Formats: sequence, C-alpha cells, structure tokens
Amino acid sequence: MTSAVPDTPHTAFQQLPLVDISGLRSSDPDTRKTTADALGRAARDAGFLYITGHGIDPGLIDTLLQRTHAYFSLPFAEKMRNYIGHSVNHSGYVPEGEEQFYGSATVDKKETYDLGFDMPDHQWRRPMLGPNQWPEMPGFREDIEAYYRAALDLGRHLFQGFALALGLEEDTFTQHLTRPPSQLRLIHYPFNQDMPPDRPGIGAHTDYECFTILLPTAPGLEVMNGAGEWIDVPLIDDTFVINIGDMMEALSNGYYVATSHRVRKVAQERYSFPLFCSLDYDTRIEPLAALTNDKNPPRYPPLIAGEHLYAQTLQTFEYLKKRIAEGDIQLPDGARELSSFGHGGSNV
Repeated sequence: MTSAVPDTPHTAFQQLPLVDISGLRSSDPDTRKTTADALGRAARDAGFLYITGHGIDPGLIDTLLQRTHAYFSLPFAEKMRNYIGHSVNHSGYVPEGEEQFYGSATVDKKETYDLGFDMPDHQWRRPMLGPNQWPEMPGFREDIEAYYRAALDLGRHLFQGFALALGLEEDTFTQHLTRPPSQLRLIHYPFNQDMPPDRPGIGAHTDYECFTILLPTAPGLEVMNGAGEWIDVPLIDDTFVINIGDMMEALSNGYYVATSHRVRKVAQERYSFPLFCSLDYDTRIEPLAALTNDKNPPRYPPLIAGEHLYAQTLQTFEYLKKRIAEGDIQLPDGARELSSFGHGGSNV
C-alpha cells in the first residue's frame, strides 16, 4: 500500500537501521560524537531505528511485563476504577474506543494504562503534569516507576546524542529536562482471530513529542518509508525501537522528520511500552537558531511543548472532547491539527 508523499529525507528503506548507542555513555567525547553521528544518520534516513547498548536492566523489563499482564487481566469494572477521566493529569486506564486518531470511524483494538512524570507539587502542575493515578495493586507503582526512571535516563542520553548529531552543544536539550511531561503507556493489544482484517491495533499517526523509546513484545508495528510504503518492524532481541516525533522535527527545522506508523491487526496477544520523550512543559519549540540561515529559514512556527502535547491529546480522547463540547476546557491558542507533521503533514 502506498500514498502520495511530499519531499522527505527518508529513504525507501525496507528494514530499520540498527545502532549501538553504548558509546553515548563513554567518557571519551570522540566516542560520544561518533556514536551520535550514527544515531543521527539512522534518524535522518528513516525516522525509525533499533538501538542496542541501551543499558536497561533486563530484570526491570521482566517485572514491567509481569505487572502489566496482571493489571490487564483484571475484570473490566476493576480497571475502570482508575479510568483516565478521573485523573487531573491524564493518567490512568484507557478503555478500547476512548482514543481515536484523526477522526477515524474505526476503533483501535487496544487498551492502555497511561502514566507521566509524577508531579505532586502544585507549583509545577499543568494539564498534562500532576500526580499520577495508580491502581491498588501491591508493587505495581514501585516496579513501573523503576522502569520509567530507567527509560527516562536512556532518553536523556539520546537527547545528548541528537544534540551532538545536529552539531549542537551536548546539553542543548537536556537543560530542558527538569520535569518533562514524558508519558509512559502500557498498551495491551488483545488477540481475536474473528476480528475483521481492517480493524487496526492503532491507526496511522506520528508521535507528538521529541522521540519515542518503544519496547514491543510481538510483531505488528508498521512504519512508512520514504516511498510511501508500509514496512514491517520485526522484533530483535534486546533492542528498543526509537522514532522521531513532531517536536524534534520542528526543533531540527525538518532535518529529522516524524515518521507515520501504525499497528495492524495483531496475530497474537501483544504488549507495547512506548515512552514519549518530551522537553519541559513550558519549553518553546521552534527551529533552533544554529540550524537556520538565509538559505534554510525557519519552516515551523513556534509552539509550547506541553501545550502541543495537550492540544493533540484533547483532539483524540473522548472524555476530553466531551469537556471541550461542554465548555469546561478549550484548545490552547495556536493548537495544531492532528497529523500536521511527518510525511502527510503540513508544517505551516
């Protein structure tokens, strides 16, 4: 299946590149730069890549899987006690049909539990930043938070790598990582052999943040290459999948481009754990001055990191759409439409 695609740096790749990022933790600046350049090339060519050398303890991953499986095995009524609509920071259980991308009439076949950077301090609370809602399951919070912290630390190293790959100071992005609204999703794709073949696990979309660190447990992910073809992303042991999101596309002035992706009808039960890595809520997202000039002027209008995330979320979740319709909340000024980045997007 293909679709019309505007100019993009992505190649007509048939498989994702793989990069060993262990060198990003090196004390040798030359090693960090060499590793960052490899990371940058892969992100430029595909917008998606596998990484090895990530440094996350396999024990944390095993426990994450155990806790997630136990939670989604609960009766529906029990899970709905933590319905996301009860939270103050968009955290909690997301039932099937709650989230819909781009006005699609087809309901995604998935359920999730969404969590963010836990922020009990009222001073820093924002619409997507506050105290997480947690289920009353012994050990669930402790083990999920342990994985979240490890993945967030991996994200910090990747932010440093992307900065170096762009020829910027290594702390260009990490200086804006004090309390980011970086969201971890625990996603369950149940298997039903009688489900229609056009019923997706999740519809085509780009991610809103800077980049995503994804841990899947089964095949199903497809990404669009530079020729507009959907390419399968098989599992590779001990790797994570990284993809560029809207905010990094804007910050890099289109040097990196967010890649559209989807999850097709799954052939087996599937779990997926994306951590969407954002900068701090109030960070201004616009093409970085060091990456623009007279021949390459800014191509993206400015936006605020948290407001962009909030605006996109408002347009995809039913409980938030209802609050907008009732006049309780409204879209932030200058909110971008869904699917406004990446191959099919409009960046103006």
